[in-house]
Amino acid sequence: MSVKLKPAGKLLVIAVIVTAGILSVKWYQARPKEAGKAIELGKVVLPDAPEASLNAHAVLLPMPSSTEAVNGGTRIIWERMAWNAQFSGMYANGGVRTTKGALFDKAGLDITYIRQDDCSKQMADLVKFAGMYKTNPNTPSVLITFMGDGMPAFMTALSKELEPLGPEYQPIILPIAHGKSYGEDQIMGPESWKQDPHNAIGKCVAGVLRDGDVNILLKWAGDNGIKVNPDETTYDGDAVNLIAANDFLDAPNKYITGYTESRKIIFNGKTVGKDTTVGVDAVATWTPGDVNVATKKGGLVTIASTRQYASQMSNQTIAIKKWAYDHRTDVENMIIALAEAGDQVRSFTEARKFAADVSAAVYQEQTGAYWLKYYNGVEERDLQGLKVNLGGSAVFNLADMANTYGLGSDKVDRYKAVYNTFGNLMVKMYPALMPSFLPYEKAVDKSFLLSVISNHAELLEGKAIETKYAPAITEAVSSRSYHIEFETGSAVIRPESYKTLDEIFESAVVAEGLKVGVYGHTDNNGGDDVNVPLSEKRAASVKEFLMRKGLKDDRIETKGLGSSKPIADNGTEAGRSRNRRVEIVLGQ
Repeated sequence: MSVKLKPAGKLLVIAVIVTAGILSVKWYQARPKEAGKAIELGKVVLPDAPEASLNAHAVLLPMPSSTEAVNGGTRIIWERMAWNAQFSGMYANGGVRTTKGALFDKAGLDITYIRQDDCSKQMADLVKFAGMYKTNPNTPSVLITFMGDGMPAFMTALSKELEPLGPEYQPIILPIAHGKSYGEDQIMGPESWKQDPHNAIGKCVAGVLRDGDVNILLKWAGDNGIKVNPDETTYDGDAVNLIAANDFLDAPNKYITGYTESRKIIFNGKTVGKDTTVGVDAVATWTPGDVNVATKKGGLVTIASTRQYASQMSNQTIAIKKWAYDHRTDVENMIIALAEAGDQVRSFTEARKFAADVSAAVYQEQTGAYWLKYYNGVEERDLQGLKVNLGGSAVFNLADMANTYGLGSDKVDRYKAVYNTFGNLMVKMYPALMPSFLPYEKAVDKSFLLSVISNHAELLEGKAIETKYAPAITEAVSSRSYHIEFETGSAVIRPESYKTLDEIFESAVVAEGLKVGVYGHTDNNGGDDVNVPLSEKRAASVKEFLMRKGLKDDRIETKGLGSSKPIADNGTEAGRSRNRRVEIVLGQ
């Protein structure tokens, strides 16, 4: 018997964009019907870390009751899409509405979760609340939750919408990230793309345009120096092309059914007066869209995912600034409850199962076992015998929240890197629709989290999610050469290259699941006795710069390759200039 699944958007990027006003664009994500049975290998991998968050002597808290608390506490309507990264929120609330004994109940909060997959509706509800709150402070609050990499466009549009109410009623991102996608969002493509990413040039990827999964494609292509054609109505043989999908059922279905369409050929941004027929070579999707690809056709593997771009898709929540400041204690108590819930879910199977059951009730779809399976992530074989990875999410404790916003021991603001990286990507791809975006410092208010960290050091005892890097890169996900200016004959970096190095750093922060290779190259002037040591010193200088910014020593490997791997003709000055380069490899 097949089960019809409801629309389940985890859509994250541009629900609305600004151009001369606000352009409101609405997308829905629909889950596919029950997919055919895959071959289970019996391997289930926890996506966060092999260790529990808490130590062996930690205590499993009593599970919340199934009875609604109705505790007279602060009323909040929390709209959220179906997404496993919210397991800690499910556990903390105890049910669709806060239940007796739940962590939110103990915090004096009365929260009702509403599944809302329509970005435009979420925005409209928050704007409506802001107007009502201005006239009646007793109005129950509305909070909305999205994926972090989509916030630059969304916050820019929302800020414009709320301008008439005054600066106090601007939107802010509360620093209460529940968790993140940790593998479930991915680009699936032919194995040849893994062997050489440039095999993707001239090919077509189906996905929901300007969505987070397409963001993975944009970052992967950028890291490999590959152009992406932003116009989904034309075909560019020198770039990766996009095929618009209506939703995440449609994207894999276009691949499965052999969808084709006619397009005008362009070269250097201009039409050449010829048409061609294109098909779907790869898919940008998330679970269970990838399940459909694997079980109904197969042939595609993970090219890049949020397991590798591990900081990209954190769960972020928007509130109205006036309400948040009026209810500072409530927000801080919310952070405390979610941090404790994160430790419980990461450490105890019973807590994960409980969160999964609440997810099924909130989303009114499938069973707790279904949500638990894809929270953990699975490895299966597709119809063509290829191993595929499906699902994978992680939840945060207080240490993870601190690390997300640059308040951890390494002081790396991971979310700032994500916000700026994908804000700039959208500006580059769609300058007419999004000429700029709301600055990070105006979007995120860290003061609530700073207060909790200062006053509740005991909550930082939970182990943060930590990636263990291999001693050396054996599989490259991306490789790109950069022209870093050094002082003549030395390894001293010239200041004009600092901006490029900052971009390399932010790219590495987003791809936190990958090791960073820094490989120095020279032209053929001089012998290996000079060129190899010089290239080693220059690679080491770049590593030192990245470590000063916050990357750890064991994450970066360096090599000096001298003139052994030219990419251009050393017989010309232009060629020699290209060969004097630093190559950045993200791999595992």
